[in-house]
Amino acid sequence: MLLPLGTDLAAGTLRTLARRQGRAVDPASEEQPGKILHEVRRAEQHLDAGSHLPPSYYGTADATPLWLVLLHDAWRWGLPADQVEELLPNAEAALDWLERYADADGDGFLEYVDSTGRGLSNQGWKDSSDGIRFRDGRIAEAPIALSEVQAYAHEAAVRTADLLEAFGRPGAAHWRRWARDLRQRFRDRFWTEDADGRYPVVALDRDKRPVDSIASNLGHLLGTGLLDETESALVAGRLTAPGMDSGFGLRTRTRPPPASTRWATTPVRSGRTTPPSPCTAWPGPDCTTPPRRWPPGWCAPPPHSTTGCPNSSPATRATGTPAPSRTRPPAAPRPGRPRPPSSSSRHCWGWRRTLPTAVCGCATGSRPDTSRCGSTG
Repeated sequence: MLLPLGTDLAAGTLRTLARRQGRAVDPASEEQPGKILHEVRRAEQHLDAGSHLPPSYYGTADATPLWLVLLHDAWRWGLPADQVEELLPNAEAALDWLERYADADGDGFLEYVDSTGRGLSNQGWKDSSDGIRFRDGRIAEAPIALSEVQAYAHEAAVRTADLLEAFGRPGAAHWRRWARDLRQRFRDRFWTEDADGRYPVVALDRDKRPVDSIASNLGHLLGTGLLDETESALVAGRLTAPGMDSGFGLRTRTRPPPASTRWATTPVRSGRTTPPSPCTAWPGPDCTTPPRRWPPGWCAPPPHSTTGCPNSSPATRATGTPAPSRTRPPAAPRPGRPRPPSSSSRHCWGWRRTLPTAVCGCATGSRPDTSRCGSTG
């Protein structure tokens, strides 16, 4: 999102992750050749219910395709050719991971499962244990194929094919075919229908059943090339419907909790409004969804917020009446109280602050391509 301001931050991120790219199969850390790691820390992290993560942990389904997309986008925004070329062997290793390791059961979709029993049970951006649910509230069981991970993989294959072609390396045609086939499989397996029409489900569960809830994950599909124009319009309609639009942001899941629900009983991944949700859905990377279609309140904090830009907000509809004081999250920062040390809080705040840069770029139709000494848009 910050590439319009320069490529230095992206270049440093790409190189740092490339240095730690997986080189061996290690079940304990979930490392695999070509895989981009999820997180790194000085010591093992102990979580609730006896789970713990090693200092270098690779339990993520989305970091690898997103690394490939970032490399392509940084190139388009002007990352010097020699720096891009230096990272192409890592890109080829990442592509190999998509094909050889990410689809463990061979059904043509990228899945994840915690093979250790001690790591993250969900390994997409909603990585809490209750993050992926059916419409009736049941928690989906792994292996899970997330809809947005298929979208990231599709975009990564297409974009990296452009890179390979531009730098005279083999494989571009293969990866375009791979992306085309994934797109068709997604259309055949992930789309379902309810009383309001067709929509893509959040995921396929262990038994390949559609996880039929409507959630902010759908916004991640926009602009990746996985959807055609008609399908993108259907997704945009779902995201801006009252079930998802809270009036000041996008809910993580469509079914709102009762009005009396407190913060502690409304999980962040199961209905609250969070900053990352509008950041990823408004609009797609290729500006395929016109900004005028998105509610202006998505750029603003809720009217009852006492923290300016909270990490998450209740899933209640925005009104002119201030919410009762109990809706403030227990650990929210406030005057005289430091921000909680949660890393997820820091990440969400950072994502929200990048939104204006992305929106301005799409509002002006800017799609630079300095790799070809020009720009389009």
